[in-house]
Amino acid sequence: MRRLRPHRRPLVAGVVLLLSAALTACSGQSSDLTIYSGRNPELVDGLLQQLEEQVGGTVEIRYAGSAELAAQLLEEGDATEADVFFSQDAGALGALDEAGRLQPLPPVTLEAVPASYRADDGSWVATSARSRVIFFDPRQVPEAEVPNTLEALVDPKWKGRIGYPPTNPSWQAFVTSVRVLLGEEGARQWLTAFAANEPKRYDNNILTLDAVDRGEIALGLSNHYYWYERVAEVGLANVTARVHYVPGGSPLGLVNVAGAGVIGTTDNPEMAQRAVDFLVGPTAQQYFADVTAEYPVRPGVTSTVHDLAPLDSLQPPDIDLSELASLQQTQSMLQETGLA
Repeated sequence: MRRLRPHRRPLVAGVVLLLSAALTACSGQSSDLTIYSGRNPELVDGLLQQLEEQVGGTVEIRYAGSAELAAQLLEEGDATEADVFFSQDAGALGALDEAGRLQPLPPVTLEAVPASYRADDGSWVATSARSRVIFFDPRQVPEAEVPNTLEALVDPKWKGRIGYPPTNPSWQAFVTSVRVLLGEEGARQWLTAFAANEPKRYDNNILTLDAVDRGEIALGLSNHYYWYERVAEVGLANVTARVHYVPGGSPLGLVNVAGAGVIGTTDNPEMAQRAVDFLVGPTAQQYFADVTAEYPVRPGVTSTVHDLAPLDSLQPPDIDLSELASLQQTQSMLQETGLA
């Protein structure tokens, strides 16, 4: 399996950065299948090596951010070499679906996961799920007092005590869900109030967790699996921060998904289909459950490593994940409100 890993750069509002030349340049070698992967290679490289063994041919993986890859696929059009898009989030898949760049998946693939974790038109399927959570420092705030609503989060008592990673795609997907649920003006008002509470910025989710753990902040907005990975690494007794799942359908408890789809212009649809089937199959689903601490979306698969709250016990907002595609508008609003 050959891997090309272009340099990762954050997106800026109103501009979608194109991939580096390493992504688009021809490597001089032919592959049977090319996967554009928006997933972090440190998380999924081992899994994709197993995928190559299962699909029956050579596979080239091209890594970059999901939004960048979606933009690249739209730019390349019918000339793209990509056969499969493996996205970190549903929004990038939704953008390609809207542009007609994905081909319908067969029922056997779609029915491997619940209906809420696949596109209504069958163009993509979720491969794993993750929940937005709030990390909290129990020395500063008991779990019963952790905010469960957007309104509670902007209470002045939390001024300067909340951390978030502004450049992280999951934060931006969360804000997109706020836009979808509250409308443009409602989202702008909430973001303005959140900014007035002077939240502290961190470069990524891991640093946000670190800040809660050492008591620098009381609350951190993040995804669940960072906490479970930390506990698996150092033991619960050595982690001060705790994880709070937000109930009641609040965007603070958004469940987003990684997913995959077959590019409509693929020259190898059978192999591409086998790749997607592998990602929703038992081997990959157990990998997500045990190695990355994500939620498997295939019923009946549970983690043998992490004590995850059951996926069906979560209370996310009622939202079509394909609607999270409007990332550019979200970035513009974050810049406008000083939260980018």
